[in-house]
Amino acid sequence: MAGWYELSKSSDGQFRFVLKAGNAETILTSELYKSRAAAENGIASVQANAVLDERYERKTASNGKPFFNLKAANHQIIGSSQMYSAEAARDGGIASVKSNGASTTIKDNT
Repeated sequence: MAGWYELSKSSDGQFRFVLKAGNAETILTSELYKSRAAAENGIASVQANAVLDERYERKTASNGKPFFNLKAANHQIIGSSQMYSAEAARDGGIASVKSNGASTTIKDNT
């Protein structure tokens, strides 16, 4: 099964989206957006940038756990991953975003 996006609204009225892999695991989480339209633009940005390796910023958190950020052409962070146990697992997460990011399925949970 292909991946999908889930669009939701936070308790303070802001919007966020997550990209889910075909197994329903969250592979990318967005920042909070003030409007639904801005969150939808964020999804479109993931769809456009997910296949480009140079858009991934591979990082290590202060606790030593690897993670990544997906950035737009303007270097703004579109979404961030979870913390992984190893760099190989993080790289697998990037591969999953690359393969699922083009999804046009959006589940509206607002």
